[in-house]
Amino acid sequence: MAEQDNTPCPYGGPVVTLAELDTLDDDELLEGYHDGRANEPQPSGNRSKSYWHGWRNGMVDGGHMEGDAAQRELARAYLAQHRAGLTTNVR
Repeated sequence: MAEQDNTPCPYGGPVVTLAELDTLDDDELLEGYHDGRANEPQPSGNRSKSYWHGWRNGMVDGGHMEGDAAQRELARAYLAQHRAGLTTNVR
């Protein structure tokens, strides 16, 4: 499970801010997550960034590839905000 398997993103790079995370489509993100957990192939440009973000996280959670620095940093930011009582959604 090489970290480079997590890239490149055909959508301009991974989601790295909570503001961008908040713009993603929940349904597409969830569909991508389920596909990633099922070890479906990496999406091409025919899917949205929401789907791709969900797919990446599903691949990691399913143990099919390792997370990368962008995922870890976004998770840290989310947890910090959540612990401060500023978030209610889990994506």
